[in-house]
Amino acid sequence: MRLGFFTMPLHPVEREWRVTLQEDREAFVLADQLGFHDAFVGEHLTDRAENVTNSFQFLASLIPVTKQIKLGTGTANLSQSHPVLIAAHAAMFDHMSNGRLIFGISPGSLPADAEVLGTLDEDRNKMFVDAINVILETWTREPPYDIDIPGNRWKVSTARMGKPELGYGRLHRPLQQPYPEIVGTVVAPFSKGVIEMGKRDFHPMSANFLLSKWVKTHWPNYEEGKKAVGAHASIDHWRVARTVFVADDDKVAERYGKTDSKSPYRHYYGTIRTKFAWAKRLAVFKDTPDQPDESVTDESVTNKLVIAGTVNRVVDDILALREEVGDFGELVYAGLDWVDAGLAKRSMQLMAEEVMPRVNAAIKSTARKHASVA
Repeated sequence: MRLGFFTMPLHPVEREWRVTLQEDREAFVLADQLGFHDAFVGEHLTDRAENVTNSFQFLASLIPVTKQIKLGTGTANLSQSHPVLIAAHAAMFDHMSNGRLIFGISPGSLPADAEVLGTLDEDRNKMFVDAINVILETWTREPPYDIDIPGNRWKVSTARMGKPELGYGRLHRPLQQPYPEIVGTVVAPFSKGVIEMGKRDFHPMSANFLLSKWVKTHWPNYEEGKKAVGAHASIDHWRVARTVFVADDDKVAERYGKTDSKSPYRHYYGTIRTKFAWAKRLAVFKDTPDQPDESVTDESVTNKLVIAGTVNRVVDDILALREEVGDFGELVYAGLDWVDAGLAKRSMQLMAEEVMPRVNAAIKSTARKHASVA
C-alpha cells in the first residue's frame, strides 16, 4: 500500500496568507523527503479558509525543491476555465516536472466560486464532462483541430489560422503519453460518478471527510464501470484519503487530534461540518440517511473521522479500515493547518517511517497465511 498526501488546504481565516502558503509548501517538501508517493492540493477562489487559488501555480513552485514525489491537482476545477487553457497548462506542467503530474479533476463544487465567475445557474457537471472531453481530444488529435463534439459547449478549431510552416496552430501535449494519470475525488455515498470514472479509466480517490461505511460503496461502483467496458479494475488505482495524526504519546494524540479546542483536526471538521450544513450535505457524516441533522456535531464528526494515536494504535486502525472497506492501493494522508509545527511534522514522519511499513508488513503476512491455507 502506497502513502500519499492531500491538502485542501484549510486554515484559520485570521492567519496571514503568505505564511500559510509557505507552510503548505513545507508540508509538500517534507512529504517528498519522507518518501510519500504523491501529493495533491485543492483550489478555490472565494473561500478565505482555503488559500490556494490555482493548484498548478502552487505546485509549479514545488518542482525545483522536490525530487521524486508526484504532484497532483486536487483538483483542477474544469468548469472554471476554457478546457484548452487547462490542457495547455497541464501539458506544460508535465514537461516542467519531468512527468510528475497527476491530473486531478472535478467540476468545482463551491457555489461562491461559480457565482463570481457567472456560472452559478449553469449545469457545472455538464461543463465538467464537456471540458474533459475537449482536453482529451486536444491531447490525442493531430492539428489542424476541428473539435466539434455533439452537444459540447466548446468548439475548438485552428483550421482558419493554423499555419504549420510558421509553427502556428498546434497545441502542446503532456510528456506522459497519451496523458498523465487522471484522478477524481469521490464524495457521495454510492456515487454514480465513480461508475463513469471506471468506464473512462480515471482513478478514484475517496474523500477523507466521508465515513468509512460509505467509502466502501465506491469500489463496487468503480468495478461496475470497468466491467461495462470489458476492462479489469485494479485495486492499485483506488486511493482512500483519511485524516490521521500520529504522536509519540497517547495523551498528546488525543488532545491534539481530537479534544483540545485549538486542535487543527477539530477546527478542520468543525469548519467543514458548518459549511456542509449550510449546503445541505450532512449525509456524508451520517450513519443512516434518516439521522437528524442536529445529531451531527463537531465532536461526533471529529471522533468518527480522525484516526489519532501512537504508532501501534494507528496501525491497528488502518488495518481495521482496510478490513471494513476492502483492499485499496494508496492511503492518502490529509494535511491540515500546523497549529504545532513540531507535532505536525513528527506525525508525517511517524506515518512514513513507522506506521506504513508495519501496515504493509501486516498485509503481506496475512496474504502469506491465506496463500498457505489455499
